[in-house]
Amino acid sequence: MMKYLFGGAGFITMTVAFTMMSREPVTPPTKSVIIPTEDSLYNRHVSDIYRSAHLAESGLTPLVFEKAITGFYNLKKSGQVSADKSILTIADFDLSSTSKRLWIIDLDKKKLLLNTWVAHGQRSGSDKATRFSNLNESFQSSIGFYLTAEVYRGQHGKSLRLDGMDEGFNSNARRRSIVVHGADYVSQGTINALGRLGRSQGCPAVAPELANTVINTIEGGTVLFINVTDHYYTSRYLNEHVAALYAANDTSRLSDERLPDTTMMSI
Repeated sequence: MMKYLFGGAGFITMTVAFTMMSREPVTPPTKSVIIPTEDSLYNRHVSDIYRSAHLAESGLTPLVFEKAITGFYNLKKSGQVSADKSILTIADFDLSSTSKRLWIIDLDKKKLLLNTWVAHGQRSGSDKATRFSNLNESFQSSIGFYLTAEVYRGQHGKSLRLDGMDEGFNSNARRRSIVVHGADYVSQGTINALGRLGRSQGCPAVAPELANTVINTIEGGTVLFINVTDHYYTSRYLNEHVAALYAANDTSRLSDERLPDTTMMSI
């Protein structure tokens, strides 16, 4: 009887031994290190400013902000933007004139400085701008990227000259005297009377009581972007990869945002 017991035990022992020998050695899993790219860091950076400045609450859409800030960095890379200011101004002419469709943003401080009304040209449309021109005497607004230039005093008082940066879309701005100025027809009273703001000869006119504040804040080589959703509009300043490379090299902006995440964030 004992012989059979020991024989069975030996068989079981050998079976277990062969089973263990036949198994593959188990390699513990390794963690892969994900290195963030310039594009992912840039997307995070843009998203952070958008949230921190509470731009969604003010009515500025993520897509328009992304276009505007991309142009800002492209223009800054070209050396045309003031090194002393991080001001970006956006006028969204997709919106009606009764909307507060002008935003002035300090990108370094991630802060919305002003959100107010802005007028479009007489021949661009009634409450909403639908037609645009780069031609003299067209009395229409011109879309695209501008750089703010010198301040002067004209028929509307303190005014700010603009240089259009998009050839074929707003490059005649200085010849057309397209400037930022105050105008009485940019007011709640005009909206109440007409159901819309008054209109300019193509200038992005603002309320007279805010004109000095607007001009003092944005003068001297800052970026103004007049947005319109138009499939005909193109700009060399809308290259996101160039903007991302420039922003990535600016360690003062991105040093605190270099986290190991390559996911592109949607703003």
